[in-house]
Amino acid sequence: MPGADGLSLVIDRTGPSDGPGALLLHGGGQNRHAWKGTTAALAEVGHRVVAADARGHGDSQWSPDAAYDMTDMGADVERLLTLFDGPPVAIGASMGGMAALMAQGAAERQLYRAVVLVDVTPRMETAGVERIVRFMSARPDGFDSLSEAAATIAAYNPNREQPTSTRGLERVLRERDGRWVWRWDPQFILSKAADMLENGRTAERMDLLAEELHAAAARLTVPTLLVRGQQSDLVSEDTVREFLDVVPHARYVDVSGTGHMVAGDDNDAFTSAVLEFLADA
Repeated sequence: MPGADGLSLVIDRTGPSDGPGALLLHGGGQNRHAWKGTTAALAEVGHRVVAADARGHGDSQWSPDAAYDMTDMGADVERLLTLFDGPPVAIGASMGGMAALMAQGAAERQLYRAVVLVDVTPRMETAGVERIVRFMSARPDGFDSLSEAAATIAAYNPNREQPTSTRGLERVLRERDGRWVWRWDPQFILSKAADMLENGRTAERMDLLAEELHAAAARLTVPTLLVRGQQSDLVSEDTVREFLDVVPHARYVDVSGTGHMVAGDDNDAFTSAVLEFLADA
């Protein structure tokens, strides 16, 4: 389907066509397949689920102008909402959660029937942001093999149990000219990395973004759930409290044994928390 400025966005639809809508928005560097377990669970209890590849990610089109600001992502979310007959629940991980908030900040009405933010708050810890940017910008030329990629990912996320096979990495990597490269446009991160890391403007950029996201979050009146990975270095207890001050009706769940990639680190615990929240909401 076409995104906000005509870029082609790839989606998967699952579940009964007349079920309540659920829009799943993945994190930076991920794609729609990151939601595999959650998608199946939501569809099983009757939701009509749409999982989308963000612009420049997965199978969606890359932006020729590197238009990957959160305002661009938020505008795409507004387009994705046209796939539903009524307001869906928006479940957004990291970048996806920020995109959902940006869309709400630009709208006069409530866009969603409920919101689930996965390890993302309007203000995030600078050190955690910089660690992600360094990881994502380190290998734009890819890897010699899936095994090399697996070792690099394991070094970045040592607390996650390592799979016995590397074939699952084909969901986030593709083979090109004998190299395994990420399934995202390198400009998605390289367009920001130099300014943030070399020029030392990470905190400045994140403060400006936090102002926009806090203003957007303050407009939420629907049931809201914040899910944090207990070992996350991106979302802290301080940033959680700041968010809850802005959205006092929000629920908060801290999933033990997980880091920033909460759904991937413990999908069962994450999905159970989401289903319980939606049942109450």
